[in-house]
Amino acid sequence: MAYVGADRAPSGCIFCELPRAGDARENLVLEAGPDAVVMLNRFPYNNGHLMVAPRRHTGDLAELSDGEYRGLMDRLRAAVAIVQRVLTPDAMNVGANLGRDAGAGIADHLHWHVVPRWAGDTNFMPVIGDVKVMPQHLLASWDQLRPHFAA
Repeated sequence: MAYVGADRAPSGCIFCELPRAGDARENLVLEAGPDAVVMLNRFPYNNGHLMVAPRRHTGDLAELSDGEYRGLMDRLRAAVAIVQRVLTPDAMNVGANLGRDAGAGIADHLHWHVVPRWAGDTNFMPVIGDVKVMPQHLLASWDQLRPHFAA
């Protein structure tokens, strides 16, 4: 119901504002470093679904400097390793949607999705009932992952 009733047009940029907004747990921010921010997706595809975004607000991959890109990719690689180690999924989807027409919900700030996958995590519920069953509460995912990211 949180997803169905949520305002889909928030003002501002979650990747810019939430890391500075105070309560990291409430804002689902796992890490806010100099190069990248890592946060859980508030409307996840699976438990542990997180996003990694550069600190600089841009929707254009070519605008990132070499240093920004390296820092971002280092954090993405570390986030994938943490999810693999802590949640032990069977597989993982990692990717970015560049532009609204490619599926980016937030097109003006680059971000990569890290989605842990388990054998059998796709079942009849989304097909028949048009609903996704999440086996873990979002804040429980934050509590489990947060200690593995830098403060």
